Amino acid sequence: MVYKALTIAGSDSGGGAGIQADLKTFHQFRVFGMSAITAVTAQNTLGVQGVYPLPIEAIEKQIDSIAVDLPPDAVKTGMLFNEEIIELVARKIKQYGWVRVVVDPVMIAKGGTPLLKQEAVKALQRHMLPLAYVLTPNIPEAEALTNMRIEALEQRKEAAKKLHDMGVQYVVMKGGHGKGDELVDLLYDGEQFYEWTSQKIYTKHTHGTGCTFAAAITAQLAKGKTAYEAVDIAKRFIQKAIEQTLQIGSGHGPTNHWAFHE
Repeated sequence: MVYKALTIAGSDSGGGAGIQADLKTFHQFRVFGMSAITAVTAQNTLGVQGVYPLPIEAIEKQIDSIAVDLPPDAVKTGMLFNEEIIELVARKIKQYGWVRVVVDPVMIAKGGTPLLKQEAVKALQRHMLPLAYVLTPNIPEAEALTNMRIEALEQRKEAAKKLHDMGVQYVVMKGGHGKGDELVDLLYDGEQFYEWTSQKIYTKHTHGTGCTFAAAITAQLAKGKTAYEAVDIAKRFIQKAIEQTLQIGSGHGPTNHWAFHE
């Protein structure tokens, strides 16, 4: 059987994040990857030089084309950029009855460029969170979605509970922005927390880490894995991808999508 996954996200011309990272990750897990591009970015390891959202009609046509001929086993959303795109994507997910949806609430690029308009945060909360089978915020994204300051582990757990109350089935609170040498990633299923502890890798080559991690979860869900199994494999995948850096580009280089083997 050929498993299929769809990424609805922005294009990264530098290849380290966005749909390029997603498709590479799907391929590594032997999942056939498809894409609906929401915006084109001019981007490299030094930063984002331009963001060009696609017309709503173009995004809708891409999603419809995939849905009628290549129905996905799992769907990932990344950069949705504005309220109009968020509302369209949410409507299409509901129209086609897609359930295994991974929402990566992409808000800011590695260099600080906004990838989600400020007024679109509420639209993300209202339209996308209730559709999220798995949500994968980092700490700043979780702060924006919950309107709370997050520092200690207990605050991260409180934020996860808040996000679950907003309709998310499984909340993955990433620990990459945490302080200290030891990082903790959390999975909350509405009843209990699961934790993954790892050593922080001190490298500037982490561009696309969030996209890649969420795409790995999506690939595993497409193959029928549970949320816990998907996060467990994705966690090992991203750890290897950061450890075995490619050392390319003059700025924040990409992770290594071929470092991990199942």
